[in-house]
Amino acid sequence: MYNFAAVLDHNTGRYPDKTVLTMGGTRLTNRDLHSRVNALAASLLELGIAQGDNVALLMYNHVEFVETILALNRIGAAFLPLNYRLSPAEWEYILGNAEASAIVTEEEFADVVAEIPLAQRILLGRGRAGWKSYDELIARNLGARVPVVPVEPHDLQRLMYTSGTTSRPKGVCISHDNLLYKNLAHIVEFGITSADTTLVCGPLYHVGALDLPGIGTLHAGGSLILTRKFDAAEVLELIEGERPSNIWLAPSMMNALLQRPDIAERDTSSIRFIIGGGEKMPVPLIERIRAAFPSAWFSDAYGLTETASGDTFNDAEHMLAKAGSVGKPVVHLRVRIVDGNGAEVPQGRLGEITLSGPKVFGGYWRDAEATAKAIRDGWFHTGDVGRVDEDGYLYVEDRKKDMIVSGGENIATPEVERVLYEHPDVLEAAVIGVAHERWGEVPKAFVVLRQGAALEAAELIAFCRERLAKFKAPAEIQFLDELPRTPSGKVLKRDLRTLPVIT
Repeated sequence: MYNFAAVLDHNTGRYPDKTVLTMGGTRLTNRDLHSRVNALAASLLELGIAQGDNVALLMYNHVEFVETILALNRIGAAFLPLNYRLSPAEWEYILGNAEASAIVTEEEFADVVAEIPLAQRILLGRGRAGWKSYDELIARNLGARVPVVPVEPHDLQRLMYTSGTTSRPKGVCISHDNLLYKNLAHIVEFGITSADTTLVCGPLYHVGALDLPGIGTLHAGGSLILTRKFDAAEVLELIEGERPSNIWLAPSMMNALLQRPDIAERDTSSIRFIIGGGEKMPVPLIERIRAAFPSAWFSDAYGLTETASGDTFNDAEHMLAKAGSVGKPVVHLRVRIVDGNGAEVPQGRLGEITLSGPKVFGGYWRDAEATAKAIRDGWFHTGDVGRVDEDGYLYVEDRKKDMIVSGGENIATPEVERVLYEHPDVLEAAVIGVAHERWGEVPKAFVVLRQGAALEAAELIAFCRERLAKFKAPAEIQFLDELPRTPSGKVLKRDLRTLPVIT
């Protein structure tokens, strides 16, 4: 059956001398990558790692990250990417819950990982006492050939843990079939071919960097350029020097690029599409993106870890005409908006977004209760609130838990945020509901101002009241130096709720 690792064999046969993986001074052709992946796969088998095992990756972006994914899938094992920003206690919980048999990491994390019980520990580079050296594992089996293990469609390709916003993180089981249909959907959506190159500047442990389109580009025979971490200046240098054709940018990353004083002078013409998502993009911001990337289609997107991301995309023709929309579903995916009883709501009405199709995960790792709650009658209930317009375009209005109910009226926080973004002095904004004695809840905004701007809260509230119903306008505004965000760029509203009030 289909195994993602077989893609490398196919592409090596077609384009053996094509450079497909670049980072800094490292440039690997398909032939190079194939040789190193086979060597690593052979060494992993010698260490006792086998089909059905889960192996963790705890590292910044490196070519070794991609090599390890391919080597593990090659032998039928799954990879478990760990968020390097978590605490050691969180790593230990995830590793234990996933029953990980091994970990591949780098020097920065080695001391902490050494305290966690694991059968095998592999360290990038030459290694140290008590560790297996990644370089030596490659060197000792160069020239080996390991056949790609056949897998069943629902066998694990990876195990990715959710952020755990309400409880312990849950393991999301992404199968080879899920990945196949995700890659196919993105290849079709964006017309990705072997001529495409993706610049990967977000963390590979997250679906944004890994999958939008990420390894989907490798699937099509294209190439990846990696940066260890996101750096706006480096990204612009790579766009000019390496000429990638596409990139995924979280909202905070896009903002950082647009704030570069030299952005207007940089040659970004090689970028033909940018995938965004995570926040609604107001028209003024989309226009700034178009000015900075004049050859690019900016596609606002919607997706989740449970679907390997990238479920809907706004098309190039409707970047502005449908601003605020995340577009239409990809091929082989259905979207339905339902009420609290699971019944489909009329067009244009708000409800919970549910998804169905072969790219949607089969369930959470050893958590039947959470799986049964999330997947009902073949539909994945996302917990997001949205609507579909008369043309079939999806609008994500809020998380169910973030919807503000004020005096019996529903307020979608992105609607308020959109208006805040229209003010020329506002760089970033996020809105939450806070308790109110009379109305139950009222909106509170957290705002980051542009450098050098001076703006009073009362002025900004008045600005919003001119553009929104009074009950939707923020009742109070708190100014911050920056908004708390996840590594994927989403605002951590749970953190905003715990911030001390500044008077």
